[in-house]
Amino acid sequence: MLIAVDAGNTHTVLGLFAGDELVDHWRIATNASRTSDEHALLLSQFLAQHGATFSQVNGMVVSSTVPRLTAVLRTLAERYLRVAPVVLEPGTRTGMPILYENPRQVGPDRIANALAAFERHGGPTIMVDFGTATTVDAISAKGEYLGGAILPGIEISLDALFARAAALSWVELAKPRRVIGKTTTESVQSGVLYGYTAAVDGLVTRFQAELGPCTVVSTGGLAELITPISATIQHHEPWLTLRGLRLIHAMNST
Repeated sequence: MLIAVDAGNTHTVLGLFAGDELVDHWRIATNASRTSDEHALLLSQFLAQHGATFSQVNGMVVSSTVPRLTAVLRTLAERYLRVAPVVLEPGTRTGMPILYENPRQVGPDRIANALAAFERHGGPTIMVDFGTATTVDAISAKGEYLGGAILPGIEISLDALFARAAALSWVELAKPRRVIGKTTTESVQSGVLYGYTAAVDGLVTRFQAELGPCTVVSTGGLAELITPISATIQHHEPWLTLRGLRLIHAMNST
């Protein structure tokens, strides 16, 4: 079995693969202060829910945007799983040309998304990842990572709004009854969900003006909210990053 870990700034997602199949997955809050022992305890409990133990895990692959957590996950793999982890970082084989001016600046999660999207849908493809930041990335018809756009994530934008607007308070991120809100809560929900959707659809349309017709795929923790009301997103792939990490492990463990 393989453990794939996508450690983002807000959440860390873990996936359990048996061969090519994702058989279980878990999401925890990212906490860079948590030790390798604490992470191991959480992982052992997750595996127990699936009826598995550390001894059944023969590989681990990591994407991390939190450097301090990367070291913790390495220690977890080596001490508890007794495997050398594959960490997606500069120098790791991906099989995909990165056509960024400085490829080292591309987040590992964006690369993992690109690999999985191209394997599943071919190219040209656009991936929209709704995470701490919202990223829109493009793959060419030849399977090259072309670059993309980054904008503040939905929750970051809400945090900024509520911090600066004293009369507003946190609302549930849910689809309002109507676009024209009749309450402050509905108005905020409408502005956030439909406004963000319009921003993403606008970016995708501009990407398509450069690339031509594309497959458009969404992923990330908040993608389920946006995908149904988007005019451009065609497929929702909630575990795209984990599937990309599995591909990277296969390329770097032989």
